[in-house]
Amino acid sequence: MIAFRNFALRRGERLLLSDVDLALHAGWRVGVVGRNGTGKSSLFAAIRGEVEADRGDIDVPNRVRIASVAQETPSLPDPAIDFVLGGDAAIAAVIRAEAEANAREDWEAVAEAHQKLAELGGYDTEARAGRLLHGLGFPADTHHRAVGEFSGGWRVRLNLARALMMPSDLLLLDEPTNHLDLDAVLWLEQWLLKYPGTLLLISHDREFLDGVSTHTLHLNDGRAKLYVGDYTAFERQRAEHLRQQQIAHEKEQAERAHLQKFIDRFKAKASKARQAQSRMKRLAKLAGTEAVRAEREFRIEFPQPLKLPHALLRINHGQCGYAARGSDSSSVIDDSEKRETSAVSNHQSRITNHADVVVLDDVGFGLEAGDRIGLLGPNGAGKSTLVKSLVGELPLLGGERYAHPDLRIGYFAQHTVESLVAGTSPIDHLRTLSPNSPTQAFRDFLGKWYFPGERAFESIDGFSGGERARLALALIAWKQPNVLLLDEPTNHLDLDMREALAEALSDFDGAIVLVSHDRHLIGLVSDTFWRVSEGVVRPFDGDLDEYAAWLRARPAGEQARAQAAKAEPVPEPPAPARPQPKVNPHKLGRAEARVADLERALAEIESALADPGTYVDGEKVVDLGQRQARLRAQLEAAEAELLALYG
Repeated sequence: MIAFRNFALRRGERLLLSDVDLALHAGWRVGVVGRNGTGKSSLFAAIRGEVEADRGDIDVPNRVRIASVAQETPSLPDPAIDFVLGGDAAIAAVIRAEAEANAREDWEAVAEAHQKLAELGGYDTEARAGRLLHGLGFPADTHHRAVGEFSGGWRVRLNLARALMMPSDLLLLDEPTNHLDLDAVLWLEQWLLKYPGTLLLISHDREFLDGVSTHTLHLNDGRAKLYVGDYTAFERQRAEHLRQQQIAHEKEQAERAHLQKFIDRFKAKASKARQAQSRMKRLAKLAGTEAVRAEREFRIEFPQPLKLPHALLRINHGQCGYAARGSDSSSVIDDSEKRETSAVSNHQSRITNHADVVVLDDVGFGLEAGDRIGLLGPNGAGKSTLVKSLVGELPLLGGERYAHPDLRIGYFAQHTVESLVAGTSPIDHLRTLSPNSPTQAFRDFLGKWYFPGERAFESIDGFSGGERARLALALIAWKQPNVLLLDEPTNHLDLDMREALAEALSDFDGAIVLVSHDRHLIGLVSDTFWRVSEGVVRPFDGDLDEYAAWLRARPAGEQARAQAAKAEPVPEPPAPARPQPKVNPHKLGRAEARVADLERALAEIESALADPGTYVDGEKVVDLGQRQARLRAQLEAAEAELLALYG
């Protein structure tokens, strides 16, 4: 259990949190929410012991093993799988000792290492590391690439995999989905549901919070309040709490007015002096319930397009990809970008005789006014490549791109926020787009995007990531586009701003193509979905729930087929079916029954933990949490035994 007692936390001169008194019990999965700047990451730093409390203390048991995601990854020569495996420090040390003993032919030390590995249960460690990498989107042929060869976003994933590999009782995750695609987010959600320890999760993805959290810790106005349930349950409870608070405040204000009126009228009258004194004491004892201060609601909008033709943009029989250096095409990328595109991918990109990298082939994709299309598929499959080809930033290697003469594109790329000009203001950025427009027009426009008054003239160097993302979206809106191509626009946005963006996109009359790992946003905005995978773009007939179910239900997988295709490029007649090893039906039946029993028991406990009434009895909650942790560990072992029988 983690306990906060009269806890206060300061950053510089600013008091982030004060008077925090609460306890987090073993086995809870706690979503930590609040607007940017309320102290969420600082709270994590305090739990890790990296910053001291300004007042009070945090009680974290000494034997609790804490895992969290490192903020930076050095450019290491180590293979990715070894880097991830290093998260389990004890087993990694034994594996290194075994390798060194083998190198010097010290067979006694080798035997000791094997015995130690068996004691630690480390023989499946590399397989576990491989499963983590696979779940987070790393194809098998990248597991042995050097860490230094991966781009920044993929190194963040490696850090996450390493943290998940680490044996822990408490897992701290700060925005773990920011650099993940939707496929990896769905996988991570399932992994966390099986995590046996206590989870504290900072996230601005409400669907992810709803899928994982059993409790919600809300940081607001220097206070921390714990709610039972996921993010949606928290919203309902908070709304009711605020309603009751406002009712109590209004009732108290009416009583105050009544008492004050009596005091003012009779305090000078001797016959009423005692009664007036009594009412003055009553007035002083009133609780002082605060009025509900309405939190500022963000509302943004994309101006209506100046012109909105029906057929806006189309690609026919397109080959999307990257041209070789020195080819006729103007699209030239350096070797590192081409390698990153083809290496971290779930399909085998086709390379032409001129070393062009064809990421997507025979693309037929069109946009008409009012279309709202969400792109699905793993990172590296070609979603960003398709968007760049639609924009025209990446010329087609084959086929044709048709654009209406009145087409006006608003494009948000993953690098858009970083491309804002340092040392300049929001006004400066707008003036670059429209040199002849009056300053007042800029100020009026920026005010609607929450850069009021002098904020419009401040340097963006002091802006937060969320403010920069908001400015980038404002610059797009200024152009009054009729097509919005948005590639992961939410990475720096908090929950309120994401809601505002979803509403603004819903009101937009033009066409939208959206790439996002935020299921709430893409689900609200998109009417249809297209899946980008294995070098092709095809419609997906279903919604996001059906996509998640399809991901979980698909067989050994497209990646396995792609690997087989790469190993055997020449088609051959099907080989005779190989006889499968016989499985003892009695063992199989017992293993399946064991898994089913454990799943039922775990479901009963999780149902009890989801009931607010359970938390009246603190001892019962602790017992349920401990039983839940034991059952999860037993279920994981039982599932592994069952899979071994099938194998």
